[in-house]
Amino acid sequence: MIDRYSRQTLFPPIGKEGQTKLGHSTVVVAGCGALGGIIATALVRAGIGKIKIIDRDFIEYHNLQRQVLFDEDDIKAGLPKAVAAGRHLRRVNSSVEVEGIVADLNQTNIEALFRDTDLVLDGLDNFETRFLINDACLKHRIPWVYGAAVSSYGMTMNVIPDKPPCFRCFASSPKPGTTLTCDTAGVISPAPFVIGSLQTAEAMKILVGDPQASRELVIVDVWENSFNRVRLKPRPDCPACDGRYEFLENESGTRATLLCGQHAMQVRSHRGGDISLEKMATRLRPLGEVSHNEFMLRFVADGHETVVFPDGRAIIKNIDDEAVARGIYAKYIGA
Repeated sequence: MIDRYSRQTLFPPIGKEGQTKLGHSTVVVAGCGALGGIIATALVRAGIGKIKIIDRDFIEYHNLQRQVLFDEDDIKAGLPKAVAAGRHLRRVNSSVEVEGIVADLNQTNIEALFRDTDLVLDGLDNFETRFLINDACLKHRIPWVYGAAVSSYGMTMNVIPDKPPCFRCFASSPKPGTTLTCDTAGVISPAPFVIGSLQTAEAMKILVGDPQASRELVIVDVWENSFNRVRLKPRPDCPACDGRYEFLENESGTRATLLCGQHAMQVRSHRGGDISLEKMATRLRPLGEVSHNEFMLRFVADGHETVVFPDGRAIIKNIDDEAVARGIYAKYIGA
């Protein structure tokens, strides 16, 4: 099977020894939208031994503009992103173990999901979960590759445990309404394509042990055709570098998160789920049309389409008011 990667092993920094290292590696791709799809596709084709794809969301038509792992049939089948991605990627390379996990990364599950992982790649759309990844990876000595893309630009940076700076050294929680999102600025597909490709290259460097792995923040604008690298300094008072994992240790109740590019909010309870979607469908049917499969349940109430997952999460569409979203969740799903 090594002939499959012959063009890759001809590349001196990888070679046969590096290919063997890739084949013995386990990687987590956190988020399987535009960035995560590019990353997962490239890593599966590169022959990574095992890839865990973690995503909380389902597929919609506006995703197809930039998310390469999905097609219209996936939408008609009502598949979550992680499930559809796993099915497509196994057809690309059956020798790679691909695990699609439909879950929301949070304080209750992140350490278990990252167990026995060599590297984590960021394909997310929110700061809070990135801070959580930063804490979990530093605590368990797992390198991770940050990436973000919006409008026509994006950025990426490697975070190496015990070798600051970390993500929290340069990033702080933005105030609501102060950060560009897919909702406010849009996104063109070349931006995540380029950033996801750069993240994948850095991941391969780290996994094969190449000393050329970047320690800079790389910023690219595909429309302006600009490429900049910024050497960041460690933050002297960074709590994460000091072993204080504030995001990992924080517990919260029901939490609502605005989803990038969807005019929708995700609501989840810290108690988690194991919800019977079949029983919920029976209970909600008096509201009107309710549809469900083993992965998710859909219904419309109070003028909002709501999608519920077995782990107790709900995505409520056409809403940006956290209080209203929490109210719908409490009214129809449970506090």
